[in-house]
Amino acid sequence: MNAAARFPDVMLLAAGLGTRLRPITETLPKPLVPVAGVPLIERIMANARAEGASRFVANAHYRADQLLAHFGGLLKVNREEVLLDTGGGVKAALPMLHSDPFLVMNTDAFWPLGSDAPLARMQQRYREDADIVLLCVQPGRASGFTRSHDFCLDPMGRITLDYGAPVIYGGVALMGRALFAETPDGPFSLNLLFERALERETLKGVVLDAPWFHVGDAAGLAAAERALAA
Repeated sequence: MNAAARFPDVMLLAAGLGTRLRPITETLPKPLVPVAGVPLIERIMANARAEGASRFVANAHYRADQLLAHFGGLLKVNREEVLLDTGGGVKAALPMLHSDPFLVMNTDAFWPLGSDAPLARMQQRYREDADIVLLCVQPGRASGFTRSHDFCLDPMGRITLDYGAPVIYGGVALMGRALFAETPDGPFSLNLLFERALERETLKGVVLDAPWFHVGDAAGLAAAERALAA
């Protein structure tokens, strides 16, 4: 089996309305918003492909036809007639994912292509003793993020709420199918699964060794484009 076949499938979260990026998102779905000329979703996919990803699935709701047309049918898309939130969207797309575990990647955050290879480290951390591995970002290397931090990361790589170095959730999670067995039908957030793993002390983290750009609003978009132009 070659390396690409062993790489986890990638679930791209692309269904959101992108209201904070209006007026751009009045005519474009958020994943297709260009950052320095390259659509967000393509930047995220490039990060994964650089480490060996070859199978991608996206969920879509708002302007789903534009997302399908952009890829010319080359991207598998699970349409959401109603928004299912992050967890519900992944659960609905499970039949389209072949690997276990698989990666879930937000389509509004990325790191410069070739600057780091964190997904391999996430896979290694998952094989050790984790239910979920999150990509973590040092606040000082984050752009477009307004809170101080999301979690703390202790010296053993365990995510906590109050012990260790402050980190931001970088929008990438490695997880298995079994976690969805006891989850609601319909909309729910992936935070439900993160919280359960946090209670079991099986929520682990890997730190990104690169700048990280969150494009959640017009200010985040402008900051990312300035940094990429520098």
